[in-house]
Amino acid sequence: MHTLSLYDLLFSFIPAALVIAVMVYRSLQYKTALYAMARMLLQLLLIGYFLIYIFEAQSGYIILVVLTVMLVAASWIALRTVPEHRKALYIKALLSITVGGGVTLLLVTQLVIGIDPWYQPSYMIPLAGMIFANAMTAISLAVERLTHELSNGVDYDKASATAYNAALIPVINGLFAVGLVSLPGMMTGQILSGISPLIAARYQIMVMAMIFGASGLSVLLFLRLVKAEFFHSS
Repeated sequence: MHTLSLYDLLFSFIPAALVIAVMVYRSLQYKTALYAMARMLLQLLLIGYFLIYIFEAQSGYIILVVLTVMLVAASWIALRTVPEHRKALYIKALLSITVGGGVTLLLVTQLVIGIDPWYQPSYMIPLAGMIFANAMTAISLAVERLTHELSNGVDYDKASATAYNAALIPVINGLFAVGLVSLPGMMTGQILSGISPLIAARYQIMVMAMIFGASGLSVLLFLRLVKAEFFHSS
């Protein structure tokens, strides 16, 4: 695989710079976009060095700490769309992603792949990241739609059903598009590294199934946990 230099990376920012320029010209939230880009750049560069340490350490305890940090952060970010409810709903979001995402992660790593040792970082961390990130996004969409529906006077059960459908739209769109419109990141990465496309396709099938399952289970649990909270506050 071709090794990207920092100089090479500069060219990948040309389209992003054009988007920022448009946002500045149209007086949109370009500062937020710049902050997000800068934070992405810093986080990925730092995590690159951090993952080297994790892979070399080969410690189950370190992996558990990393997974905990990922869950704590994902649960907080998931509620970014409802800042007024963030503190009240945080524990429920954390529990939902932990259960929905955690069960899926254990199933995939221990039964489907059967990694050895159980915490093998090169599998556990990337798979956990995909699972938790998608569960986080699903909960974020669900809670935003839920509060919107409830504010319009919709019954909780109907609002919950609408929120559940909305939360799964990106995942279901991904199921429709994969292989036809796009080759997702994991499959593309494996193909670029020289793995047979047939084997890469099997791994991508596993990934799509785990993302759909983790997102659906996490949102389902979250919507059930927050029902009493919204009834109490209404």
